[in-house]
Amino acid sequence: MNPLAQQLNETLARDNPHVAEMLSDLGKKMYLPKLGILSQSAEAKQKAGAYNATIGIATENGKPMHLEVIQETLTAYDPKDLYEYAPPGGKPELRTIWREKMLAENPSVAGKAISLPVVTNALTHGLSIVGDLFADEGDAVIVPDKNWENYELTYHVRRGADMVYYPLYDADNRFNSAGLRDALLSRKDKGKAIVLLNFPINPTGYTPGAEEGRAIVDAVREAAEAGINVVAVTDDAYFGLFFEDSLQESLFGQLCGLHERVLAIKVDGATKEEYVWGFRVGFITYGGLSEASLSALEQKTIGNIRSTISSGPHPSQTFILRALKSDRFQAQKEEKFVIMKGRANKVKALLDSGKYGDVWTYYPFNSGYFMCLNLTVDAETVRQRLLSDYGVGTIALGETDLRVAFSCIEENDLEDLFDRIYQAVLDVKAGKA
Repeated sequence: MNPLAQQLNETLARDNPHVAEMLSDLGKKMYLPKLGILSQSAEAKQKAGAYNATIGIATENGKPMHLEVIQETLTAYDPKDLYEYAPPGGKPELRTIWREKMLAENPSVAGKAISLPVVTNALTHGLSIVGDLFADEGDAVIVPDKNWENYELTYHVRRGADMVYYPLYDADNRFNSAGLRDALLSRKDKGKAIVLLNFPINPTGYTPGAEEGRAIVDAVREAAEAGINVVAVTDDAYFGLFFEDSLQESLFGQLCGLHERVLAIKVDGATKEEYVWGFRVGFITYGGLSEASLSALEQKTIGNIRSTISSGPHPSQTFILRALKSDRFQAQKEEKFVIMKGRANKVKALLDSGKYGDVWTYYPFNSGYFMCLNLTVDAETVRQRLLSDYGVGTIALGETDLRVAFSCIEENDLEDLFDRIYQAVLDVKAGKA
């Protein structure tokens, strides 16, 4: 094992031994080189006043070489903020301003020890880093039975972890914290579990209320007190899109420092929060540990990035940074929030109107981009019928669940959308070919 990796492991073992135990075999081996090309290039950037011949970019007239056919569409930006490599951990100013944003939007994080967010290539990359650093073959990844399908690829297919499911909703159609607790405690003999907390939830668009949130945290604490090392990951992809009386911040703050056997990790990003899906800018942040341990995990994370994608795209980081610093940012974001909330409320009003009889029920939703219908007929058959006869695309999940993304439908078109879905369900119910 590289001495730098060993040093990071020793730091974790000294200050937070249970977190050291959580690392996967790959996580134990990971480190950020200190004497490689990056460090030597950084030193040269500071001291090489005559010529800097260290890094693999081309320059011209003191600026990164570029094509005018590209730059002519980006004249608001200095070439140095577009064409050079971004640092593996992301633009320093962006990392700092995202941390400030996180603290402002999540009061429960105040006073907690957290790392500087590391920039990822959007949230999937951040979740993949969690898998690389903490998931070994046979480790448990605990998710509700209604979840984002990419979790299985990320943790089971890539890392060999076991997916452990529990019912998302309880008998009262609230978050099933008892099911989460039971799933966690089922790993007592293994001594380790990774739990993914995705709120608002994809696919059903549900965020727990404050009481439910406390029950979730209590379940994680109970597992830790039972001797289970818990990697508690908040997948906050749709953070901020809370339309009703639910939690208004991430559970990350409550999980930070919860127990010596709990490692809190926040994965979030601009992707959906700032409506920049194709920019691929996300973040991963660690919390609740000693400063030295947070630094060690940050270095392992950046080492992982260096060993996979080298660094994230520079232009999109620059675009996001500029937006976050603008005095127009909050007002424009609020405008989009109002539109999204209006769409969610319109869907709920339609579904509660009685117009569609008893051909479906719907799972509770109060946030995010999506909602799910629970059909009385086969969801895949309805999906196909919608495509072939009604020009409507939806997502079939399991036998009866149909996910509808109201986020991409204008409010005035929602009634027509659900009328078409209703007619397709009636067609299938009637056995029409």
